[in-house]
Amino acid sequence: MRSLLMGGQACVLYGAAEFSRDTDVVVLSDDDNLERLRSAVGELRADVIAVPPFEKRHLEAGHSVHFRCHAPGVEGMRLDVMARIRGLPDFADLWERRSTIDTDDGPIDVLSLPDLVTAKKTQRDKDWPMIARLMEADYAFSDARADAVRVAFWLQELRTPSLLIEVARSDADAARAASAARPLLAHALAGDAIALAAALRAEEDREREVDRQHWAPLRLELEELRRARRG
Repeated sequence: MRSLLMGGQACVLYGAAEFSRDTDVVVLSDDDNLERLRSAVGELRADVIAVPPFEKRHLEAGHSVHFRCHAPGVEGMRLDVMARIRGLPDFADLWERRSTIDTDDGPIDVLSLPDLVTAKKTQRDKDWPMIARLMEADYAFSDARADAVRVAFWLQELRTPSLLIEVARSDADAARAASAARPLLAHALAGDAIALAAALRAEEDREREVDRQHWAPLRLELEELRRARRG
């Protein structure tokens, strides 16, 4: 089955969280792959909880299908499945730039770190501290002689004022170039941590609003599905 781990367990693998019981995946939504997914959730003895039902049309509309597992060893585990993620391309592109991380249970295909960071830009309060931890971990675990691509990623996504100032000062030319797309880097270049923190919060607020607007019509669809099920 073609799927990529995302959510809290992906954050664990990237070194930014301690534990997550739930499992979130993004899947290829073609008929063959969804049939393999149906077989897999059958082995997990997983039931759909809430709405929408497990149907291709709902996944392709951007909804998440929620399961609760009952098989031995995974009792109570929640499995959330998506096929489309706001701000990210189709699954084929996500698959091409995925990370494959070795674990004690074998290799696991995971959303790339940049894609995981984008997926975490939601209206949920818990996601923004997680983005900060993901980026802090990437910065801490990287070689001091990071290449230009990695530096550009930090300048684009770091959310810790002290680290943004550090990166901007270490490569001022890259920071000035990146400031066209992320104007708050001007505060990092100036070393103004207070102004930078305020600008980061404003940036977060804008992303939260974009996510609210994205989900508004989808939530209306879910409410219609709930009413139809009750009726």
